Amino acid sequence: MKHFYTLLLFLVVTQLYSQQNISGIITDQDTNKPIEFATVYIPKLEKGTTTNQEGAFTLQGIPGGTQNLIVSIVGYQTTSQNITLPLNSTLIISLKPSAIEMEEVIISTPFHKLQSENVMKVERANIKALQQQGAMNLSDGLSTIAGVESVSTGVSIGKPVIRGLSSNRVLVYAQGIRLENQQFGDEHGLGISDAGIESVEVIKGPASLLYGSDALGGVLYLNPEKYAPRNASASNIEGKYFSNTKGYSTNVGYKSSGETIKFLFRGSLVEHSDYDTDEYRVTNTRFREQDFKAGIGYQVDGFKTDFRYNINHSKLGLTDGIGEQNTNRSPLLPYQDLTNHIFSLQSTSYFKNSRLDYTFGYTYNDRKEFEEHHHDEHEGHGHAEDEHEDEEEEHLADKNEEGVLDPALHMKLKTANYDIKYHLPKTEAIETIIGIQGMNQTNKNYGEEQLIPDATINDFGVLATSHIHFNAADIQLGARFDTRDINVDSGIHKNYNSFNGSIGVKTNITEKTVVRLNIASGYRAPNLAELTSYGSHEGTNRFEIGNTELENEQNIQADITFEYGNKHFEFFANGFYNKVNNYIYLTPNGDFINNDPVFLYLQEDASLYGGEIGFHLHPHPIHWLHLESSFETVTGKQDNGQYLPLIPANSLTNKIRVEFEKGHLTKGYAFVKLKSTFKQNNTSAFETSTNGYNLLSAGLGGDFTLLDTTIGVSLSGSNLTNKSYINHLSRLKSDGIFNMGRSFNLGLNIVL
Repeated sequence: MKHFYTLLLFLVVTQLYSQQNISGIITDQDTNKPIEFATVYIPKLEKGTTTNQEGAFTLQGIPGGTQNLIVSIVGYQTTSQNITLPLNSTLIISLKPSAIEMEEVIISTPFHKLQSENVMKVERANIKALQQQGAMNLSDGLSTIAGVESVSTGVSIGKPVIRGLSSNRVLVYAQGIRLENQQFGDEHGLGISDAGIESVEVIKGPASLLYGSDALGGVLYLNPEKYAPRNASASNIEGKYFSNTKGYSTNVGYKSSGETIKFLFRGSLVEHSDYDTDEYRVTNTRFREQDFKAGIGYQVDGFKTDFRYNINHSKLGLTDGIGEQNTNRSPLLPYQDLTNHIFSLQSTSYFKNSRLDYTFGYTYNDRKEFEEHHHDEHEGHGHAEDEHEDEEEEHLADKNEEGVLDPALHMKLKTANYDIKYHLPKTEAIETIIGIQGMNQTNKNYGEEQLIPDATINDFGVLATSHIHFNAADIQLGARFDTRDINVDSGIHKNYNSFNGSIGVKTNITEKTVVRLNIASGYRAPNLAELTSYGSHEGTNRFEIGNTELENEQNIQADITFEYGNKHFEFFANGFYNKVNNYIYLTPNGDFINNDPVFLYLQEDASLYGGEIGFHLHPHPIHWLHLESSFETVTGKQDNGQYLPLIPANSLTNKIRVEFEKGHLTKGYAFVKLKSTFKQNNTSAFETSTNGYNLLSAGLGGDFTLLDTTIGVSLSGSNLTNKSYINHLSRLKSDGIFNMGRSFNLGLNIVL
């Protein structure tokens, strides 16, 4: 480590370069007229500005060397251009008119390019757009992205599924670091509020090259809210009401940026009662969530840093079935009480034509689960007075000396990680990154029950990846080595190693047609639950027994993407084949312990295959009209012929969307969507099949100005026909409990 810091100091001293200015003019390619309010942005520096009435702009204090310049505005095709400083003249950049939505820079991939330039296909969705469609929370919104679904327990607990893989096979990144919150459990949700999150990016396929273990199935990368523009400030208050749960969510935020320092904060509160179906309310699906996010950034010539903090506290009811019917919001027993702290520090040092990114993170997950205590029945009748005293003693036995209910399960998970990447000096055709990543994690038990033992996990990985640009194609390739050491306090010691790589190519077979082909491998080391579980707890309804002989899950996936796009029409087709060796799964052995069926962790080779296909039409000259349709399918089977569990059913989504501005109303929109989910009969040995169903939703909204204040209003309705249905990925399906019925959601956002 001493030598590393010496090298870092040497790089800073020898490669710091004089700062430059960039001046240019943005014009319309067809008319040559200047474009006002176009955004000009350098992603790796997070510096940007907008053009004036003459289409002119100036960016100051830019390090010398090659920089990537992104220019975007609604109604035009986003453009990306590499420039080498110092410049000898004013830049002239022409934009092509287009009805296609603006492209954004993809952050989850290492080279931070526009999606049109990426070799790897990445789905990106704006959180506000997901909320406008009536999403109740983050996991609910993610399921609207093609190829992404959610394993749910009611409406409060959801975990992402990417092309049939979930739990520890999908890695979630928040604030630039991996999210660790005991995500192995079926009834463990994300523990992240969508308040203060700007967008989500989805890598559908092995991403172990970039992120190591647990990215075998893909990555969800949550981009936090951006700071205010330079020398500006902004604040807003937002509220939503949900008719089905009689619930609400509200958040307030403020952000301000100066010349070198910027900061923001956002607090939110969410409360819901039991969700309603056409026939009943599902008892104890109520929940409450409090969230606070804050950040402070500092940037000078040659250096920037960003510190973020998030605390999320939630109290989530765990349903035992259909019982009392009311709209109270305080969870009953059993329930989870979760607190998650996320600290992250992302910094970059810029040199002549290279840079060093270094990120450090710490997460602290405090998980408690409370349940009713069961006591042996007393023999004989006894006296009524004695029986009353016994009841008081039993009631007190559930509480500690302070009279507070003791948790049945209490785990504290503490994770420290680091990610250091050096971007080598770029040539005209090649960009290369080398880096190291690591993690130290400890799990401690404090409750009367123990699901997984006290243990320490250490990860270390080293990687290298390059993006090579040719006139006819772009190629991205890389390799990585990882090791994971698991040391259980009871004496079990396991070590797992894996070498992984990827290669991909993107080429334009015509001016408007792009083909991407990627082949990548990934791995996942067995988690503590799979290795050491011995017991059951509230919410699982099974007794799990771990297997210390489990080996790495190792996979290789081939992914091909075909895309066609012009001014008014887009078409895409994605296909994949994913071979997973040593797939870990749970299966019952026919025994019962404590009245719970016994499930064992076993391994078997498996395959998953399928894809997504769809189009987006915005006909000429009706640019305000958008017709969208997509179909997604995935099949998962073990080599022994049995189907994999929790594979989402095939689905078809059709949507009509209009965008308009009229009078004082801006950013107006309206939509109607029909999602058709088909039967899922391809089930594992202990799953139940589910029938198909159609869900109709609609919404409208927009912004208007009142007394110099911008007010955004949205109204949406989901499951408008109040259909009684069961989603195949609902953990309540085995009890025949329906998913949520009709709901109307009203939102109000006031920009102060």
